[in-house]
Amino acid sequence: MPHRYFTTEISGGTAILRGKDAHHLSRVMRAKLGETVILCDGKAVEYTATITGFEDDAVTFSVKEGYPSVAEPAVEVTLYVGYPKQDKLETIIRHGVELGCAHFAPFFSRYCVAAPKKEEQKNARYNKIAVEAAKQCGRGILPDVQMPRKQFRAVCDELAQYDLSLFFYECGGEPLRTILEQVQAAPQHKRLKIAAITGSEGGFAAEEAEAATAAGAKAVGLGPRILRCETAPLAVLASIMTLTGNLE
Repeated sequence: MPHRYFTTEISGGTAILRGKDAHHLSRVMRAKLGETVILCDGKAVEYTATITGFEDDAVTFSVKEGYPSVAEPAVEVTLYVGYPKQDKLETIIRHGVELGCAHFAPFFSRYCVAAPKKEEQKNARYNKIAVEAAKQCGRGILPDVQMPRKQFRAVCDELAQYDLSLFFYECGGEPLRTILEQVQAAPQHKRLKIAAITGSEGGFAAEEAEAATAAGAKAVGLGPRILRCETAPLAVLASIMTLTGNLE
């Protein structure tokens, strides 16, 4: 399988790859003139690219006409995840990218065990993890990890921008299958934007659940078992992708 890289410098049948990726391709992989790779523009369009030259910090290519990435799901999911302790968020991001998540939006809430600390440094690492996971699993976009919301109210204030907001609550709610069937039965003229909200180790306070539903989120149950905070987001993503036909 050809190696995959992301670059925005694609136009007129040519492309340029710079920086660390160019170094990796030319020095680590020891690529040769005439070899082909897959270039992605970060907007779900891919190109078959043939190496035409090597420069000090860049690799140049000739590219064929772009084509839509088959790896991108028909739904755009933003995962709002309660900030977990230790390195659990890294696991959620890495596997969440594989499952098709487009955006990760951590947040702190009343019962979070973790507390804000060096978040800008952590965010740079989280985005690096997302980029590497996107390359590994063949994504056509670069999923992003946003800076954490400092309180749950901020999450609720953002829900109006989504076509569907799902609040996964340990106290239960409607079945996910039923909600998605109702949404998919309605005429759709664009890619469905979904917000999926899962909690931290301590779960949600009752007032947070009330605020989420008041902001338009639908409370959803995940069955009779209590899932760990690092398990629930991945179960949610897998369920959404399965029920919308994006794991077929």
